[in-house]
Amino acid sequence: MPVVTGLRELRGGRVAVELDGARWRTVPADVVVRTRLGVGEVLERPRLRELARELRRARAVDTALRAVSRREQSSAELDRRLQRRGFAPGLREETLNRLERIGLVDDERYAMRRAESLSERGHGDEAIRWRLERDGVGGETVAKAVAALPPERQRARLVVAARGAGVRTATELARRGFGEDAVEEALGQIVAEAP
Repeated sequence: MPVVTGLRELRGGRVAVELDGARWRTVPADVVVRTRLGVGEVLERPRLRELARELRRARAVDTALRAVSRREQSSAELDRRLQRRGFAPGLREETLNRLERIGLVDDERYAMRRAESLSERGHGDEAIRWRLERDGVGGETVAKAVAALPPERQRARLVVAARGAGVRTATELARRGFGEDAVEEALGQIVAEAP
């Protein structure tokens, strides 16, 4: 059975592990702490399985943290990312729960910010709903996020003020998910006269 003969701290929160006097592998320091790995310890099969489990946990958390550090994501998006990376369902759920508990993943906050961003970029309610649902946000949370936005009619009028009234603007509003009522009110007679 291999014996741990050395643990050397490296930069970046990593530890070099030596087995029987030879470098074995580099692992995150928190894995060494959680598994209570120590010099002189014999690594029998059950202990190696425990170490492998903790390494998978650390990789899952690291993958998730890197993803949310780039941009906020819904829990469903993050789950799909972890699934693509090959993590098991139980480990994905554990990782998501951990990030939700500490506030790094919050579907309600994500939905509110995403809806606001899409609204500011000229999208209507239907397009915003569709995008949030595509991102895996639940129906009630989507409805709450859309309800928090300025009225769709008001946003449509802003688009018309910026682009000018015309059939092209009407088409653009419809393409961007604005409702018929909002388009008609923002453009008035132009819509009614369009072929």
